[in-house]
Amino acid sequence: MKYKTKQTIAGYAFLAPALVVFVMMVLVPVIISLVLSFTKWNYFSGIDNIKWVGINNFRKMFTTDRSFRTALGNTVVYAVTTVPTTIFLALILAHIVNGKVLAQRFFRLAFFIPYISNMVALGAIFKFLFRTDGPVNMVLTGVFQMAAPPNWLVDTRFSRVPIMMVTIYAGIGFCLIVYIAALKNVPRDLYEAASIDGASPARQFFSITLPLVSPTTFYLIIIRLINAFQIFAAINIISAGGKSSGSVSLVVLIYEEAFKKYNFGYASAESWILVAFIMGVTLINFVGQKKWVHY
Repeated sequence: MKYKTKQTIAGYAFLAPALVVFVMMVLVPVIISLVLSFTKWNYFSGIDNIKWVGINNFRKMFTTDRSFRTALGNTVVYAVTTVPTTIFLALILAHIVNGKVLAQRFFRLAFFIPYISNMVALGAIFKFLFRTDGPVNMVLTGVFQMAAPPNWLVDTRFSRVPIMMVTIYAGIGFCLIVYIAALKNVPRDLYEAASIDGASPARQFFSITLPLVSPTTFYLIIIRLINAFQIFAAINIISAGGKSSGSVSLVVLIYEEAFKKYNFGYASAESWILVAFIMGVTLINFVGQKKWVHY
């Protein structure tokens, strides 16, 4: 047997365990989920009672299921509000921390800790902060003299605010660390030349920093969008699933449909709509990045 053939066999042998795990734990469930999305099946009724319904699940989602449309709308709102805010704040903070600031390591750690913290714990903290008698309302009534502060956790007009806030708070740390790494690679000569030419710090930021970290910004937009479309723990902790307050997300709705109502066929259809939505938004970003990302 040739040496190259032996090397190939050895390579596949090392790859085989991971490949088996991938096929059994990822590929097969994905295929089963796709098939189930065209069926009506209650988990406890057994495999024999799977009923083929074609595209009826998808038709129901966009015609008669108001809960799905509400959850999809909320998911879009979470993505549109949290992603730009998180990235903008992270870039500003990274630009500040990357400068001549005392205790840089401390600030990096302080901003990164929320990202590695348990979302359940963070959700519980923000639920306490936004309670009717919590610190946020105490500030609104005491400092701003607001007679009737919002009931953040119940009122459908404000129930999404605590969820957005905890999502932004938890996501800033990761974006900040990535931005700091990108800023380290920006040549200092460019800033020195700009200063000699009389460019202000703001002009340097918009003309040098933003263009040169645009690949990092593009990467973070993709990552944070996918994360925003999968908001789950914060909603379950802060608003107990969000059904009563109208803050439910699509992932929460899929979970309830599958593991509380045991309608695995309909839940699979909803999950594939989520997959299609994420892929569509990602594709749009990849097409649009040609106009603003500078490699």
